[in-house]
Amino acid sequence: MRDDDVLTAVRALAPALRERAAEAEALRRVPDASVEELEDAGFFRLLRPRAYGGLATDPAVFYAAVHEIAKACGSTGWAASVLGVHPWYVAQFDPRAQDEVWGADGSTQICSSHAPTGEVASVDGGYRLSGRWHFSAGSDHARWALLGGVVNDREGRPVDMLTFLVPRADYRVDDVWDTVGLRGSGSNDIVVEDAFVPAHRTLGYGPVTVLRCPGHDVHPEPLYRLPYAAVFTTAISTSMVGIAEGAHEDQVGAARGRLKASDGRRAAEDPFSQVRIARAAGEIDAARLQLARNMADLYTLARGGAQIPMELRARTRRDQALATERAITAVDLLMENAGRGPLHVGDDVLQRAWRDLHTGRGQAANDVERALLLYAQDALGMDVHDPML
Repeated sequence: MRDDDVLTAVRALAPALRERAAEAEALRRVPDASVEELEDAGFFRLLRPRAYGGLATDPAVFYAAVHEIAKACGSTGWAASVLGVHPWYVAQFDPRAQDEVWGADGSTQICSSHAPTGEVASVDGGYRLSGRWHFSAGSDHARWALLGGVVNDREGRPVDMLTFLVPRADYRVDDVWDTVGLRGSGSNDIVVEDAFVPAHRTLGYGPVTVLRCPGHDVHPEPLYRLPYAAVFTTAISTSMVGIAEGAHEDQVGAARGRLKASDGRRAAEDPFSQVRIARAAGEIDAARLQLARNMADLYTLARGGAQIPMELRARTRRDQALATERAITAVDLLMENAGRGPLHVGDDVLQRAWRDLHTGRGQAANDVERALLLYAQDALGMDVHDPML
């Protein structure tokens, strides 16, 4: 299967994903049929290493696929972006951990919750993990979880921050996700009760930040020499921009036939409506172009074996967060333009997009002010240490 084949197959799935958007909201998770179809299309192979049956593709193909999925169904796009990016992250782990995840089943799904909300205790050969982790999108479909945790010394002072790779047998999914937006993403809680995690199934933020991970010894593809923060946050923002573009396409079609209550004219003939539609399209295009430029620049350096400068990392983080802001601005403009239709409770594309985007804004990756601050500090020559870079 080629990269282009996957993208073509994902685009062909769009009508079915769009048709199931209301079902996803009712279930509060992505329907099984959608996950199975995305797997059959090869979507989850895009960032998986070739050694485990993946494609290790140019990341531009992965983000294009995420965009198409999110255009059709925001919740499915959000969950797919997260589940789809995790094979890239697991590829950074010790090869023994990768064999445990993919050795028996290369199609295994992996969910995550990186905020270090659980308790970690160092023991011989590894760690004991307990606690509750929140907002794990797609967790109902996963057999493994990536969980963040802080390791303290004997005096209780933090000495390291790790990601723990935990099998489904060692955790349970608590069905707590019942929200206004992204209702179908299934972002439930992960609960662990005193599970042992061997050291080889952990990965420190230090190696991830300096791009010297154990997985680099077994995977030569340049895809795995990209910064984690850039790969993950771009996936999140790409789904947000896809949601906005799906809403824009829907509203352009609706405006052609909708009559304005104020004067009975078609909305498409109102110059003020036309301006809002144009401004919304400009925001979406700007977001897409910046996201694509940054990832292309990162991948070019990775393919050439060159060091990736902090300036580019900071710019990528800045533009990723601004892409989210632009997506929200675009849909807000469309809401102003849409009249009373989206205000009614029901299966309305624009209303769902508005709810999804404003809910997604709360994700840590979409903290615009923090991203801009990091960019400014780097530009001003200040010493910046942040896991989101």
